[in-house]
Amino acid sequence: MPANPVMPLATLNTDMIATPQSMPFTAALPLRSGASLRDYSLSFETYGTLNASRTNAVLVCHALNASHHVAGVYAGQDKSEGWWDNMIGPGKPLDTDKFFVIGINNLGSCFGSTGPMHNNPDTGRVYGSDFPVVTVEDWVDAQARLLDALGIQTLAAVMGGSLGGMQALSWTLQYPSRVRHALVIASAPSLTAENIAFNEVARRAIQTDPDFHGGHFYQHGTVPKRGLRIARMIGHITYLSDDVMNEKFGRRLLAASQSDTERDYFYSTLEAEFQIERYLRYQGDKFAEYFDANTYLLITRALDYFDPARAYGGNLSLALGRASAKFLLVSFTTDWRFSPRRSREIVKALLDNQRDVSYAEISARHGHDAFLLDDPRYMGVVRSYFDSMEVPS
Repeated sequence: MPANPVMPLATLNTDMIATPQSMPFTAALPLRSGASLRDYSLSFETYGTLNASRTNAVLVCHALNASHHVAGVYAGQDKSEGWWDNMIGPGKPLDTDKFFVIGINNLGSCFGSTGPMHNNPDTGRVYGSDFPVVTVEDWVDAQARLLDALGIQTLAAVMGGSLGGMQALSWTLQYPSRVRHALVIASAPSLTAENIAFNEVARRAIQTDPDFHGGHFYQHGTVPKRGLRIARMIGHITYLSDDVMNEKFGRRLLAASQSDTERDYFYSTLEAEFQIERYLRYQGDKFAEYFDANTYLLITRALDYFDPARAYGGNLSLALGRASAKFLLVSFTTDWRFSPRRSREIVKALLDNQRDVSYAEISARHGHDAFLLDDPRYMGVVRSYFDSMEVPS
């Protein structure tokens, strides 16, 4: 049981000035690995007003490098918008004038919830690489405990993109009676071998960084920034489409001090010569300043392990037979990391079980990142779905 009683309505955040909150839990959380976590906490934020019957709650699940800060801004902080602020808020597709939205930071993250950077209560030392492996299913179990503490038994909807979409799907299987609607966006029922391969290359870049120290780099006063930079560069390439990369960068040179007429190339094997190189290095440098290396290893492993069909001999239709929610699935034509074909697998499996499913395949040029952008067709689909949703009084 959580350390706190049910939170009274008066203490819940009701405007779009985001207020980070934290909830401690004393009872151990059993994990799929056979390990457990005790004395942990979850960071979260809420937006809008929970109705008297507590039936208008929408849980938004985050992707790999995001957090519980899904919308709104922090008071007095410039450029502090939540990562899905274009989607969530008053009058937006997920309208906080109608719904009470909850964002929860996953266990193992580096944005507030208990993770590798925190102390292990059993040893008094920082977890580091001793933090237990967590899965999508473990995250859902932890989220369910927090909702229990908030007094929310049933969700009007659970929503997520990419890894967040996997969590939304898992919610409908682990707690089918607690979810009325699920919005699974730019996601998949499992990773392909290619996706697992990308994750492994990124992990090896981190693990072979001399500053990694077997995951206990905190006590050495170092950060494996070189590995994190490479991991981010690899990941970022997979989030963009070829069309967008060519349009934005093409084969254009930096040419900072010399024109193309003087010399077409700098002919350096070490320095960035092309604009795309500088862009990737910038993204890698920025990521290495704020993200935790052990968290990256944990979250990419959770991505790899997610496969609800595995317990059913690979039969996704049998696996999704447990779901009773209504579904909206959205995919994007140029998303080659989580291609439309993978969303259609989920749609087919749900239809095999005669579930209520809506599906939109959006023609968008931005690759996997399209689920974060302001495509009017995409936003219109989500808005229409939430507008038609009946909320019990």
